[in-house]
Amino acid sequence: MKGLILAAGRGTRLRPLTHTRPKPVIRVAGRPILHYAVENLLEAGVDEIGVVVSPETQKDIAESLKDFPGPARFTYLLQEEPQGLAHAVQVAQPWLGSSPFVLYLGDNLFQKGIRGFLDRFTPGVSAVIALVEVENPRQFGVAVVEEGRIRRLLEKPQDPPSNLAVAGVYVFTPEVHEVIATLRPSARGEYEITDAIQGLIDRGRTVLGVRVQGWWKDTGRPEDLLDANRLLLEELSPRVEGEVEGSRLVGRVVVEKGAKVVNSTLIGPVHVAEEARVEEAYLGPFTSVGPRAVVRRAEVEYAILEDEARVEEVPVRLQESILGVGAEVQGKNGLPRTHRLILGDLSRVELA
Repeated sequence: MKGLILAAGRGTRLRPLTHTRPKPVIRVAGRPILHYAVENLLEAGVDEIGVVVSPETQKDIAESLKDFPGPARFTYLLQEEPQGLAHAVQVAQPWLGSSPFVLYLGDNLFQKGIRGFLDRFTPGVSAVIALVEVENPRQFGVAVVEEGRIRRLLEKPQDPPSNLAVAGVYVFTPEVHEVIATLRPSARGEYEITDAIQGLIDRGRTVLGVRVQGWWKDTGRPEDLLDANRLLLEELSPRVEGEVEGSRLVGRVVVEKGAKVVNSTLIGPVHVAEEARVEEAYLGPFTSVGPRAVVRRAEVEYAILEDEARVEEVPVRLQESILGVGAEVQGKNGLPRTHRLILGDLSRVELA
């Protein structure tokens, strides 16, 4: 069994955060989103992993994975143009060969991992598809299921036949390559993986729909990132390996090695990454502070601060905010009590 992670997308719905970096390398709860996908594959016994990248994402994705702790063996597969999920599988076909494989969307998060989907992939089953009930099925591929078998799939239908959306994990036999080779572009101009799955169904093959256990997040929008950060931080175990002076830590707080917290209050769940600095500050629940980031004489809660972001001398509390790599917020007096900010990498805002 091989794993295939898709990480070639441009993440347009997350701009400006993704103007300079691909979505899967954005940190939630202290780690790049992509790392959770790799971890789930390893926990399911899959250590040979292909990563589909684009010319724009290749460097950042490889940099994010170069020091991944674990036995994963990575192969990078270049998709020159974004032509759909099925096209990405076609690009990977020479590497996949005759092996069954797990297709994993690199920006999806699963609380309970993916082993349950592989357990249902037994002899005679051509595909296992992760399904989840959603309130807005028009935004997803939608499945019609009878007695556990998927009978029909539609991509983002205007009149959804069910509320069961296709989530970001698929398990296939190599037969799916034969179907993909026959596909034509959809109305969106893409080669749809839902069309490939429907092709298997039309051939009389067994395609199972297995519901996601626990929560699932597609991190397509800023509010999704913040919610994913919240859900993952809920599972933190308290740990202090960095330096803490004159500070109060309440609840599930992690201070990584090399980080420093001085004269501050941290109300968990909070994650402070390596070499970050928190000085004379307040960090409220569901806050992640990235490596080498700085929060000084400021208040932040329900927020994500990426690598080297800085919040200094800000007299208002930042809430529901995401600061990209190297983004800065510098403050002065005379402002309302709260602000919500989504800042791309290297942005600078002065609250004056």
